[in-house]
Amino acid sequence: MEAAAGAARDATEPRLPQHMAISRIGDVVNPAERLALEELERADKRRQELAEQRSELNPPHVRIRTWERIHQLRMPSDPAHPILEVIAVSTRLTLEDVREEQRMRAARGASQT
Repeated sequence: MEAAAGAARDATEPRLPQHMAISRIGDVVNPAERLALEELERADKRRQELAEQRSELNPPHVRIRTWERIHQLRMPSDPAHPILEVIAVSTRLTLEDVREEQRMRAARGASQT
């Protein structure tokens, strides 16, 4: 009896167009809602990356790599480059910490050639 009621209900409920179909129950089906959810997910990911960038639990090289990934930039090799101060503030490191990472990268690069 219950199966018959469920089948009757399924037959009367409207079907979503394929482009709006969902794979899991409870997912957002409205395209505008889906876009809003995706934006929230991107914002959450950015907050997590920023927290990783600033976390004192992470060593300097991890914080700097996270900064590079977020900004899609490489830390310059020039120890006098003004962006180093921005990197230091953003990662909650000292300017000397940032320059030390520069020196370590330069040494690794020189040993690989």
